[in-house]
Amino acid sequence: MTEWCARVKNFFRSDRNADLLSSSPMPDSSSPERPRRLLVIGAVALAALSLAALTGYVLLAAPQRLQASQGAPEPPVVLEGRVVDPDGKPLRSASVHAGTQIALTDAEGKFSVGPLPTADREVLVKLPGYARQRLTLDTAGQTVTLRPQQIKAAYLTYYGIADKGIRERVFDLLDRTELNAVVIDVKGDRGLIPYRTKVQAALDAGALGPVIMKDFDGILAELKRRNVYTIARIVCFKEHVLANARPELAIVDTRTGKAWIDNERLAWVDPTREEVWDYLIAVAKEAALKGFDEIQFDYVRFPTDGKLGAAKYSKPITPQVRIETISAFLAKARRELSPTGAFLAADVFGYTAFNDNDTDIGQRIEDLAPHLDYLSPMVYPSGYHVGIPGYRNPVAHAYEIVRESVRLTKKRTEGLPVQVRPWIQDFRDYAFDRRIFGVGEIRDQIRGADEAGGTGWMLWNPRNDYTAAALRPGAATLAKKSPAPPQP
Repeated sequence: MTEWCARVKNFFRSDRNADLLSSSPMPDSSSPERPRRLLVIGAVALAALSLAALTGYVLLAAPQRLQASQGAPEPPVVLEGRVVDPDGKPLRSASVHAGTQIALTDAEGKFSVGPLPTADREVLVKLPGYARQRLTLDTAGQTVTLRPQQIKAAYLTYYGIADKGIRERVFDLLDRTELNAVVIDVKGDRGLIPYRTKVQAALDAGALGPVIMKDFDGILAELKRRNVYTIARIVCFKEHVLANARPELAIVDTRTGKAWIDNERLAWVDPTREEVWDYLIAVAKEAALKGFDEIQFDYVRFPTDGKLGAAKYSKPITPQVRIETISAFLAKARRELSPTGAFLAADVFGYTAFNDNDTDIGQRIEDLAPHLDYLSPMVYPSGYHVGIPGYRNPVAHAYEIVRESVRLTKKRTEGLPVQVRPWIQDFRDYAFDRRIFGVGEIRDQIRGADEAGGTGWMLWNPRNDYTAAALRPGAATLAKKSPAPPQP
């Protein structure tokens, strides 16, 4: 194209054609040269105009042809639909996640989210108490059915998940019994993480301890393959590792000027420090992105034992400050974890169901519940040192303790989508008569949780040694025991 332009330019500059452009008088009209020269000038001008038109067409059409060859981008779409339960009843407050956008369903189960830029984006639909649904835009714009999900879990400690024998013993219960979920220490009571974390602040603090599981992701994937619901337990403000690595974040002991410690000789970080929040959320976000279905915060409170009068925080502490601190942390965690699609839970003292105040630790149900998907009261009868109204000896009334605790928690969260799923006791009593909590006591607690409207339950045993006889057979076990159908 450039060559053609040059030829036209040279034509007008050449000595041979100079007379055509000169200002000298034109030859006489009778001269035989004039018609020939006019024809030449016309042909050259026509060629130049044609070349210009062709150049413009090529320049304008090239991007269009390139766009067509690559496929024109589809216009943004607005996704609309309904979310219902298996009976067709609309589900309110279900969240629909598409990229960074989130929409909630209304009273009729309807939602609208968008505009969304692509047609292949994954859409997540979830509601506490129901199994999540993952869809794509081309299939999601319709009625979405969420199925109820009752989580029945056993707990694996930081050391328990790493010990093959203990781990397989619990996994065997997942195969044989009604258990369908497992709670795993992702950051345990001492602040240690069992896998090679990529959270730089955790590495700097020394959060990798004696347990470093090389195949943690493989174990998690195997649990997924077996349809096991996975919960990442993250201990929050009882944080021995971070408190010692970064003393400026610790609760300070006014007697020594060092990190304050509780009765277990473990240090705590200051719950009012947002740098601590960011650390916990970073660990939680990594766990969620690994594939955990739920993030569960434990020790999401101020301390209860030790020399509390010697504990110094970065600001004056009042009951209102405690409540606002814990609520603000959960609110921030919910915002930042929401794009991962993981559910968010928090463990609370069983007595919070009965107390209108914050139980002196920052836990008031009405303030925590709006930021959570699951509220998990620790309703171990051994933990109710003065009983509850009407039942002074809690270990002799396991059913009543759990039923009343769950019932009152449900009552105080009425109107919110948050579900109540308690921790129940599968360990020997330590506070009253040292009785063994066996089949009867465990079944009584399960019955109390179910009758009070709990959405499942979780078994706690610090040795990960669970009472299998208290658990009903699982679906696979029942199928094996069922007689074969008669042959024709």
